[in-house]
Parts: sequence; structure tokens; C-alpha cells
Amino acid sequence: MTYTTESAFSFASNRLNSDFQLADAVPATISLVKRLSTDDQLALLWYAYTEMGRSITPAAPGAARLQLAEGLLNSLKQMSHAQQLEAMRDLVERKNTPISRSYGILSNNTKLAFWYELSELMVQGFVVPMPTGYQPSRDVNETLATIKQLDFGQQITVLRKLVADMGVDPLAD
Repeated sequence: MTYTTESAFSFASNRLNSDFQLADAVPATISLVKRLSTDDQLALLWYAYTEMGRSITPAAPGAARLQLAEGLLNSLKQMSHAQQLEAMRDLVERKNTPISRSYGILSNNTKLAFWYELSELMVQGFVVPMPTGYQPSRDVNETLATIKQLDFGQQITVLRKLVADMGVDPLAD
């Protein structure tokens, strides 16, 4: 093979595009998720934690001070299922509510662990479960497939960023 300036540029350009695509995967995936409706975002989190939860588990509860979220989780468990769903929607929509403010002061890792615990409480029936027979939308399925294609570190980064942006930080502003 003959090496020319053009072939070297082509090789470098392809390499840069590949590296850029890897680096760009996290923000692009986050953008996909944020375009989903509130309920689709909640469904996506549910599926992410139930389908990939076994690999997320060590990164979430082990790295976080979940005891800081215990009061918030206990408050949610005391609510009716309708109130629980509304509180979760409020978190996604960043509505200024007592639950959203309590959530907003948690660290990002604790927020990640909070959603993991919430999914566990849903499975156990303490928190509103996914509706029987629920079928995720095409957008949820496609976004979940995109997340599954990321490497483990990118998956955690996407989930951490998503849950970090939820709720209302009462200390901001």
C-alpha cells in the first residue's frame, strides 16, 4: 500500500470520527431520553434498572449513601399508588414539590441508588408497579437498545446524568 498525504488524512479522519462517535454517545443518548415523554422516561428507567440492574447494582448502592434517601423512600411508600406515580412524574418534570426538593439535595450517586431502590420497591409491590400488560413504546425500546449498546461506564454515566437532572435543588439560586 502506498502512503500519501490523502491516505494519512483519511486514516486520521476515520480515527477521529470513531473517537468522536464514542465520546458523543453519552450526550446523544441523554438527548434521546430527554425527548421521551415523562411516562416514557419513567418506563425507560424501570427497564434500565430491571434489565440491566444486575450490572448497575454494584455502581449504584455500593457507591452511594443510600441511608440519606431512606426517609424519601419511606415517604413514597406511605403514599397511594396514584400519589407515588405523581411524585415520580414531578421528579422527572422538575416540579417544585417537597419530594422533588428532598430528592434535589441528594448526591448524584445517591440519586442513582434511589432509582435502583425504587425499582426494587416496585417489584416488591411497595411502590406503584408497572401496569399489567404494559408494552413500552417504540421510542422506549429504541432508546433502551441504544443504552444497552454503550459500554458499562457509558451506561452508568447516562443514567447518572439523567437522574441527576431530576428533582429540584433547593440550594440552587
